[in-house]
Amino acid sequence: MAKKPMKPKQSFKGKPQSQSKPKGENKTAGEKILIFKPGMTAADVAQGLQITNAMIIKKLMMLGIMTSVNEVLDRDTIELLALEEGFKIQDEVITDLARYDEMEIVDNEEDMVSRPPIVTVMGHVDHGKTTLLDTIRKSRVVAGEAGGITQHIGAYQVVRNGKKITFIDTPGHAAFTEMRVRGAKVTDMVVLVVAADDGVMPQTIEALDHAKAANLPIIVAVNKMDKRDANPDHVMTELSNYGLVPEKWGGSTPYVMISALKNEGITELLDVIELIAEIDEYKANPKRPARGTVIEAFLDRGRGPVATLIVETGTLKIGDNIVVGNTYGKIRTMQDDLKRRYTEAEPSQPIEITGLNEVPQAGDIFMVFDDEKTVRSIAEERQSRQREGELKAAKKTTLDSMLGDLDAQEKELNIIIKGDVQGSIEALRGLLEKIDIQGLHVNVVRGGVGAITENDIILAQASKAIIIGFNVRPAMNVKQMADSLGVEIRLYNIIYRVQEDIEAALKGMLEPVFEEVVIGQAEVRETFKVSKIGTIAGCMVTDGVIRRESLVRLIREGIVVYEGKLASLKRFKDDAKEVRTGFECGLSIENFNDIKIGDIIEASQMKEVEVK
Repeated sequence: MAKKPMKPKQSFKGKPQSQSKPKGENKTAGEKILIFKPGMTAADVAQGLQITNAMIIKKLMMLGIMTSVNEVLDRDTIELLALEEGFKIQDEVITDLARYDEMEIVDNEEDMVSRPPIVTVMGHVDHGKTTLLDTIRKSRVVAGEAGGITQHIGAYQVVRNGKKITFIDTPGHAAFTEMRVRGAKVTDMVVLVVAADDGVMPQTIEALDHAKAANLPIIVAVNKMDKRDANPDHVMTELSNYGLVPEKWGGSTPYVMISALKNEGITELLDVIELIAEIDEYKANPKRPARGTVIEAFLDRGRGPVATLIVETGTLKIGDNIVVGNTYGKIRTMQDDLKRRYTEAEPSQPIEITGLNEVPQAGDIFMVFDDEKTVRSIAEERQSRQREGELKAAKKTTLDSMLGDLDAQEKELNIIIKGDVQGSIEALRGLLEKIDIQGLHVNVVRGGVGAITENDIILAQASKAIIIGFNVRPAMNVKQMADSLGVEIRLYNIIYRVQEDIEAALKGMLEPVFEEVVIGQAEVRETFKVSKIGTIAGCMVTDGVIRRESLVRLIREGIVVYEGKLASLKRFKDDAKEVRTGFECGLSIENFNDIKIGDIIEASQMKEVEVK
């Protein structure tokens, strides 16, 4: 029995995307349509109007527009060209589900309900962000962090006075800037934690810039007020210079004095969060298919790919067909950070899911569709695009290295990163790509969660990349394959060791520095003219050694007359590699015949010196 075609449950708005129907194809009999999309070039318009490039250039010249076929045209110009050819112009509509994350779903106002606020905690390392969340959640997580630095993003939900608040804990160190940016994109407000005894630090300013860029409300939590040297006025003065003027000074930024360690001021902080949430009235539609963002993802040996999601709108349910970036699956289990199981997750709820085919990228958009076939086709299309991109990058690198790429001003160190969780990979990527050595930079060819695989080895060989394993290990067969193909695998568990080693590797790629060293001199005692060869000088080596590959200067009466290379060097009738002091030789100079008796031939060679 044939299935009935499914009716769409929602309408889409967003960036125009490609239609399956070719440009210029008749919509109905006798009606010619040109599909307009931003960025169309003259060549695109010519193809859509079914005319030649030469014809489109001629028509543009008649309109007073001098351009080439690769120049982008504005909509008014395209519309004039279309009307002249008898075409109607229409905007592209979205039909490419592979770009679903660019779609904007229109919700009915009556379906919108209040949702919990999503709060991101930001600030400098060691200023107490994780301790603050720990105090709010009444569970200790600080002890499990390597070196006291949060290395993974965590999302938690607390209930206060019958109302929920979602918190996202973003790492504070400069290495995790990209993760902070991602946190700011999925949040409603930011709590900026600043230590009262330390003041504003570089990472504080970075976090502030991200919050401002996202146009988010900012609450300043002045932490460590229990310290003897706490100076909150100094913090407020510093932050006022960045536009965060306290309310009690006539500004609009709420400041809350807290001690996360002593559980002081936490109630006041939560009161301010709830007040802002009431004023801004955050809403979402729980009736539509769920959509949101991946906060964290990793590979669990027992459960397979695991992803922590923030549901931004809609309701996520067990059994939903979900596509996340380049992967897809059917949700098998859902649980929160306390391992409590759920059958559905509502807007603003952080939830950990299993059932995906592969580990997604942190920051990927997820969306639920009605059938498995749709999510599979979307994911496969995206995987195909990713593979094509990686293959092009690998081919480009290989050709550059083979041909020398003499015009390239910068050198690249290609790296493949494999880690235990997406947070670590993003941190490493951000850290390595910021290494600043003039003329050199790091190119991350691929970053992914899970063990190092044979596919990674193949890509590393093709792109001449080094594989960085962070808290992961290759299987024995993978290691043997790497050894046989000459692919280097470096394993780490401390992030800044990676930075140190990569910086050392980049410095090793610097062009060697050479200086010229004089190695010998010879005096011209006689000259001979030989047809088809030129002038041959009979010389006596008076100092050092003259070598066949030497660079030479011809010096006449103390003045350098010519610089060049030796064309030949002989002892009697035999070719010689070198002639030392006290011996006679015959030599000729490339492209130079004006050699006279008494000239001095000075030989030199380039010697590599240590790069500092």
